[in-house]
Amino acid sequence: MDKRIIYASGAKWEDIVGYSRAVQVGNQIEISGTVAVDENGTLVGRGDHYLQAQFIIQKIEKVLVKAGFELKDVVRTRMFVTDISKWEEIGKAHGEFFHTIKPVTSMIEISKLIDPEHLLEIEVTAIKSN
Repeated sequence: MDKRIIYASGAKWEDIVGYSRAVQVGNQIEISGTVAVDENGTLVGRGDHYLQAQFIIQKIEKVLVKAGFELKDVVRTRMFVTDISKWEEIGKAHGEFFHTIKPVTSMIEISKLIDPEHLLEIEVTAIKSN
């Protein structure tokens, strides 16, 4: 059985809720729902769906790289959005990173996230080719 590697962000919520920023088993990594908050806890892109999506994907990419993966290894993205009418702004940011990679994806409207200023949350699955 492959070793389970846990990547933590250091957020206080990880211990309170009992989750990991990312979990890698073998050549696969799952990255938790990610919002547009930087390492200092500051919201990035207040009120802007495009900027939040862009920042989130960059934040996810940093975790991938730390674990030895690349964006090209992403096979699935899941986007949870609080206003589906903004799908084009979110989709534009997603397309800038994944235009040629083309992972399977879902964009799902939800009623709200834990903080009303979080407009979307993205999680990914990546698999490294052997």
